[in-house]
Amino acid sequence: MQITYFKDTDTLLVNFNNNEIAETKDLNENVLIETDKSGNVVSMTIEHAKQQTEITSFSFNQVENRQTI
Repeated sequence: MQITYFKDTDTLLVNFNNNEIAETKDLNENVLIETDKSGNVVSMTIEHAKQQTEITSFSFNQVENRQTI
């Protein structure tokens, strides 16, 4: 997974994998989702990212599986 922010265009690109893109879908006027031939999400592009997200306070957390008793 790779996340790239293009400051000059205020665009956020999130690549989830390197699968070949088969289709691009508009979720709304600022968000595009690209999928592979199986319908799996390959990437997401967010225009006007500062208005759509909290890009200035980005963080990543990985949570381990927890066993419940």
